[in-house]
Amino acid sequence: MKHIFETKVYYADTDAYGVVWHGTYLRWMEKGRVDLCDMLGLDLVAMKNNDVLLPVANMNVRYKASARLDDDIIIETWIEKFNSLSVTFGQLIKSKKDEKIFIKAEFDVVAINEAGKLYRRMPEVVTSALQKAMEQ
Repeated sequence: MKHIFETKVYYADTDAYGVVWHGTYLRWMEKGRVDLCDMLGLDLVAMKNNDVLLPVANMNVRYKASARLDDDIIIETWIEKFNSLSVTFGQLIKSKKDEKIFIKAEFDVVAINEAGKLYRRMPEVVTSALQKAMEQ
């Protein structure tokens, strides 16, 4: 299963050089991960209320090229892999016009409780949703 969304680069997304500011890419990728979780039936607010949080523990972001003001871009998000301790999201940001790749990224998330303690195993609500996603 893959989540795909499109957006346009606005002035607020760019830096003084007229290219997309690096933090904007992170914001777009966060949206992609949250929206994919929604597609999988993972209600992050309900999970938080049940003492399950999924913070980013590691990220690997490779900048290939810069998106610029007024570019139309596509953000793709999918589950790369998961095990009993973590989930790896794969993400790609590319040009809608010619599919030029701007960003390739992987984000590892883990499950913790509100006190910050790592769960020894990924909670069942997460693993069952991820297994369904991998089957599609």
